[in-house]
Amino acid sequence: MKQQYISIRHLSKKFNKDFVLKDINAVLNSNEILGFLGPSGAGKTTTIKILTGQLKPTSGNAEILGIECDKINERIYEQIGIVTDSSGVYERMNLYDNLKYFARILNVPSENIDLLLKRIGLYEHRKKMAGKLSKGQRQRLILARAILHRPKVLFLDEPTNGLDPSASNEIHKLLMELKNEGMAIFLTTHNMEEATKLCDNVALLNDGVIVEYGSPQAICLKHNQIKKYRVRLTDGTTHLLLQNEKTTGQIAQWMNSGQLETIHSCEPTLETVFLDTTGRNLQ
Repeated sequence: MKQQYISIRHLSKKFNKDFVLKDINAVLNSNEILGFLGPSGAGKTTTIKILTGQLKPTSGNAEILGIECDKINERIYEQIGIVTDSSGVYERMNLYDNLKYFARILNVPSENIDLLLKRIGLYEHRKKMAGKLSKGQRQRLILARAILHRPKVLFLDEPTNGLDPSASNEIHKLLMELKNEGMAIFLTTHNMEEATKLCDNVALLNDGVIVEYGSPQAICLKHNQIKKYRVRLTDGTTHLLLQNEKTTGQIAQWMNSGQLETIHSCEPTLETVFLDTTGRNLQ
């Protein structure tokens, strides 16, 4: 049975006279990935800082693991892991010693280190200096450090930013494994394709306001007002057709004559929805 690990209710945050978060609401349960999606400056990182006790909200309420976020102390870090763009490694220490150092801090048995290195595909590099890792390997090491103590909640702030597709896919695979094992993952990204692939629910954030909230599929279907189909025929031609009786008959004719090679519905992507609802690109 899923447990509610994060609750955000009418949360706002103001710096000087400007609101960076405005009355946002969201929930994250165990065995789920929640994506906060939007361009730089949308309020994603500010939300993480409030949820982890680094900032206090101006109004509203946020709880993590049943504790109000403005009342948490350092003990919360025994139950959460964090990966941000400022997360670093000790470059003059090898991979194993990097994790061993944090294992001592987190009171984690050292035998867990080899198991984790094998799981993230870095065991053969365990004696390599962290400063000589590729960007993808470095990011996996940072992620390994964040999950070394098997936290209940994992915060990821743009975890695959700048990585090549192969490195990103390795991290995606690990995140899905962690989710299926019961971990709750709070993911911020401006990569809508990544969010569609990973997230159970997403919040589209623009200028501190959630403009859409729900599962990626439900959001895209909600905005699929003009239904279209893209058809490719065996002669290599493609056709974009509106949904109507004429289209139904034409598709049936192509199918019966063996001319139909592929057919795809053309519902909008999360990126298209974001552009339509905000008038902004994600970069």
